[in-house]
Amino acid sequence: MSPVTRFAPSPTGLLHVGNIRTALHNWLLTRRMGGRFLLRIDDTDAERSRETFVAAIHEDLAWLGIEPDAVVRQSERFALYQAAFDTLRAAGRVYPCYETAQELDLKRKVRLGRGLPPVYDGAALALTEDERAAREAAGIAPHWRFRLDHDEQITWDDAIRGPQHFDPAQLSDPVVRRADGSWLYMLPSVVDDIDLAVSHILRGEDHVSNTAVQVQMFTALGRGRDGTQVPVFAHEALLVGSEGKLSKRLGSLSGQGLRASGIEPEAVVALLARLGTSQPVEPIADRHALVESFDLAHFGRAPARFDEAELERLNAAIMHRMPFDAVADRLPDGMDEAAWRAIRPNLSKLSDAADWWRVITGPITPPAFTAEDRAYLAKAAGALEWGADPWHALTAALKESTGRKGKALFLPLRQALTGEDHGPDMAELLPLIGETEARNRLLNAT
Repeated sequence: MSPVTRFAPSPTGLLHVGNIRTALHNWLLTRRMGGRFLLRIDDTDAERSRETFVAAIHEDLAWLGIEPDAVVRQSERFALYQAAFDTLRAAGRVYPCYETAQELDLKRKVRLGRGLPPVYDGAALALTEDERAAREAAGIAPHWRFRLDHDEQITWDDAIRGPQHFDPAQLSDPVVRRADGSWLYMLPSVVDDIDLAVSHILRGEDHVSNTAVQVQMFTALGRGRDGTQVPVFAHEALLVGSEGKLSKRLGSLSGQGLRASGIEPEAVVALLARLGTSQPVEPIADRHALVESFDLAHFGRAPARFDEAELERLNAAIMHRMPFDAVADRLPDGMDEAAWRAIRPNLSKLSDAADWWRVITGPITPPAFTAEDRAYLAKAAGALEWGADPWHALTAALKESTGRKGKALFLPLRQALTGEDHGPDMAELLPLIGETEARNRLLNAT
């Protein structure tokens, strides 16, 4: 069977770079193995989920070129979760609990004070049927927990972290259903992974303890006992900031924010594809090359450092290689391929192209020149001859007639013709400005 991966965001906010990295790695893994990549919208939390965020998830993935092979929504799959819940309840693997949030918080504090792990003590398992009935008669609706099997040690061979071992006695029986009947993350995720035949679960290392619990859920629902396998798990290091610790700033770097700031999707993909691996981060715009080089064996345990400055450098490097056809529909009206080739080496973001186009089309504001430079520019206007290479012809003639060289030769000309101290190669820029406009600019500067 073809491998299947999934990306499962909750539509309670915008995707940030950490989410995007997870989506990208799952997509790359699937494309590398010739399988299917699923987008699962985890919208069981009706109170916090928003359709605007669902739309934003689709927009961000489309912008990045991460195409899901199928899309499912958990809010449309409640019948599956109920059936699994009923199966687990009949097997005694889920049980009702009646503690309030305050009571649970007090229990955690007591256990911590005694030097014990702050896990649920399983008190609800000791309740008799009469005691449960009395609580419900008093109007206390239960929440439901999955009962971990303490006799079954939890192990799996993580595709990044290697062999993993968990003692279930050190874990809390997780709440899988709230008192109002709504679902929490743990059980629906496992039910979906089984139903959708997910074969590889690649996610952040903050999910390792969740995986330990979910391994038993897979087993309790028959996975691994009916000839099928529990999915392959891989937990990658989380992103950290360039300062070496988790940064709140990373959470604010959303896909929408990156797009609005002028970062190209190719730069985001090139950086995040290899962040946290032993492979070098390079300005690779070719998705096929990134797919072919993607391998979980390249991932390490060290934190993956995200640096905005590195992203901007990649963006500039990719911009400098972009062909005209790739950007033509986003360039200022009238800018042709020759203009693009001329200004491209000076761009850090595509939005900068409009500034250089204004330099070409005018008007410009040159600086105030000294009397000596004004006389020099007047001589330049007279010496300007239009041919195959007017810039080199002009500077050669001026060098011979004035004796100027280096900065004294070139800078006043650039300033008079562009209003800038630096910029694109003047040999490419001058033909775009045109003979009449170039002569007028030289004369206007005198």
